Amino acid sequence: MPELRKDPIIGRWVIISTERGKRPTSFAPVPKRSQEVTLCPFCPGNESFTPPEIMAYRLPQTSPNRPGWKVRVISNKYPALVIEGHLNRAAKGLYDQMNGIGAHEVIIETADHARDLVDLSENEIRDVLWAFRERMLDLMRDSRFKYILIFKNQGEAAGASLEHAHSQLIATPIIPKRVTEELDGAKLYFQFKERCIFCDIIRQEMLEYERVVKDYDSFISFEPFASRFPFETWIIPKSHQSSFLEMSDSDYYSLAASMKDTMQRLRLALNDPAFNFILHTRPTSIESHEYFHWHIEIMPKVTKMAGFEWGSGFYINPTSPEEAAAYLRGIDVNAKVSHRTEATAGDV
Repeated sequence: MPELRKDPIIGRWVIISTERGKRPTSFAPVPKRSQEVTLCPFCPGNESFTPPEIMAYRLPQTSPNRPGWKVRVISNKYPALVIEGHLNRAAKGLYDQMNGIGAHEVIIETADHARDLVDLSENEIRDVLWAFRERMLDLMRDSRFKYILIFKNQGEAAGASLEHAHSQLIATPIIPKRVTEELDGAKLYFQFKERCIFCDIIRQEMLEYERVVKDYDSFISFEPFASRFPFETWIIPKSHQSSFLEMSDSDYYSLAASMKDTMQRLRLALNDPAFNFILHTRPTSIESHEYFHWHIEIMPKVTKMAGFEWGSGFYINPTSPEEAAAYLRGIDVNAKVSHRTEATAGDV
């Protein structure tokens, strides 16, 4: 029988449609990327096709906006928000508006066009995470920005327009609604119980172990009780941290190892799916140390939303999080080599 499950943080209900029950092998194969060689603006030697780099991790004796970089950060050529100008908040009758001020940057995760984030070594993934940290610390100095969102769209179905491995950062002058819902729910829980709801979720998941994918040294990955999508997976620090920036250097390495293992499991389970991941961390403008807990949400794109979802706000998930977690726990991450490395050796 289908189940209605309530998200304990924001109060959203989802339908776990067990009668539709989809196993990993039931999802349609993901279309593979083209073998055609095309000009990639993110590849070394093509730096002139992008805006000037904001920062980069480079080999010694190499110059900005030239080859020799390992991770490179640039402004988005087609930004959702622009950094120059004033907000100029205004009312238009009963409507509110302001100028589209913010920052929109691209973090190019590797110089190698044939590798995805999951193909990188743990040290290389740690460098990407350090680039996230550096850019967040810099943008936090701008008082116009209230929130900094890091996200990744991998694959056309997830909204990626370029295949070369990259993630994005957008700094906004308001706190996004989705984040506000988490903040409000976590604050209300803390006011009632004087505990962090995320910490309580971690304790319960570790106790039951039905939805845990893997217990790492400093992190766990798990399928949320009220998962919106099949194989929706969260990675969260086991110790209470409200901000991604609170981690020690060793924590970033531990997170890199946890992310690589989790992404390998999802790749092997779902045949290299398109996916989105988002990093939810404490806003720059408010104190939420006690009740908020930063985390990464990974959402494979194996189903589509339709009229009921858009009209009701419900999500229908055809795979229970318990079944998804059990399947991912059973994956042998050493069983197969990288799909993309095999399939794309001829790409630029």
